[in-house]
Amino acid sequence: MSTSEIGTGAVPPAGTTTPEAPAPTAPAGKAPAPATPAGKAPARKPRRELLAASVGSVVEAYDWTIYGVLAPYFAEQLFPGSSPTARLIAAYLGFALGFLVRPLGSVVIGRLTDTRGRRFGLTLTVGLIAAGSLLLAIVPGHASIGLAAPLLVVAARLVQGLSVGAENPTAAAYVTETAPGRHRYFYSAVSYGGVVLGSALSFIVLSVLLGVFGETGVEDGAWRLAFVFGALLGLTALWIRRGAAESEVFAEDARTRKRTRGGASPWPVLRAHLGPLSVVFAITSGATTVFYFLTVDFPSYAAAAGAATKEEASGALLLGMVALLAGMLAAGKAADRFGALPVLRTGFAGLALGSVPLLAGMVAGRVPVPVVTVVLLFLLALPLAVSNVFAGQLFPPAVRAVAVGLPAALAISLFGGTFPALAEWLRSAGHGGWVPWWPAITCAAALLASWGVREHPLPDTPVSE
Repeated sequence: MSTSEIGTGAVPPAGTTTPEAPAPTAPAGKAPAPATPAGKAPARKPRRELLAASVGSVVEAYDWTIYGVLAPYFAEQLFPGSSPTARLIAAYLGFALGFLVRPLGSVVIGRLTDTRGRRFGLTLTVGLIAAGSLLLAIVPGHASIGLAAPLLVVAARLVQGLSVGAENPTAAAYVTETAPGRHRYFYSAVSYGGVVLGSALSFIVLSVLLGVFGETGVEDGAWRLAFVFGALLGLTALWIRRGAAESEVFAEDARTRKRTRGGASPWPVLRAHLGPLSVVFAITSGATTVFYFLTVDFPSYAAAAGAATKEEASGALLLGMVALLAGMLAAGKAADRFGALPVLRTGFAGLALGSVPLLAGMVAGRVPVPVVTVVLLFLLALPLAVSNVFAGQLFPPAVRAVAVGLPAALAISLFGGTFPALAEWLRSAGHGGWVPWWPAITCAAALLASWGVREHPLPDTPVSE
């Protein structure tokens, strides 16, 4: 594929109004641009647009995580089973089903985002997430409505899975097109940092509920308050997003497609970008495998290796989360100055080469557990901070949400959703020492794949090799 093929599709040609300009105005003698396909939008305010993108990430991560965190507390009320373990397994199967529909959501809602507008996609995803949380908050128990209870829970999770599959790529497309050019990767870091904050918020809410109601009280129904909070959080995000301006890049591209009757199907364009699609898949696979290893499996890994108790490892992860957030902000600043690829490659190289030795040192007692979590999560911050917007710029606006979302959703489903089960299987087979090799291998693959694209001298215009 030629270099110009992606470069011209991803970046508006010279002379058009782009979101890089601090204060876009209509050309002299011309009226302002007409209302976008998503409806009349307010004047552009980059910080409000950043807030609109970020708040959805918080809601997405909170609602996705809180289900798994609360499953041991609501499984008894909502799921049938011959034993508490059987009911808990059924609840976790509901969690897994959400992963299966994420690729579908990235295509269906992503296509709507690419045709109806970024604001339309942003409001739709967060609205669906809020609706799913509200349904989980009010669904009657299994004792009251029988099998309808678990079916409603699964329905809520499927709706949320569809939405989550499109939320991140929709926000990525929006930030790609609205962030000031000099701060694009910093905006990327801030918007994706909402995922970390949302995940942390779910554990904070559980701690508050346990502190106020106790374990028995949470099991008796106080768990519903966490989903009520998620629904309210989603409605707040919906209000913020409705007040955000439409992407001018999308609006101009939509007008061009309307004049030329283009954009009937995204598949020819996607087939022309198979190389960048593969790169996005590989990059997401590496990052998501490390993320799930550290945030989900690490306490079990450390405990099984005799390096720390689960409680000690979980405490060390809190320090790692601080390093993750700080690292993402620093990585965004660095990418705006030096380009995204050097930052992304530094993170993946460190994870590919350093994960196994660092974890081996921890198991041997030579490296403290908090040092391991801080170093690995800081390295993970580098690709996480820049990959969303970097990936968005690899594709033209007409397919940007679908093109970012589909390979990412597939990677998360195949590598992220399966990693905890894979790690547990390796430990049960007596091969717990092999667990760190899988994240290291996927990061090595992501590092190699990053050479499938190269970066334009300007850090916001990556193009294909």
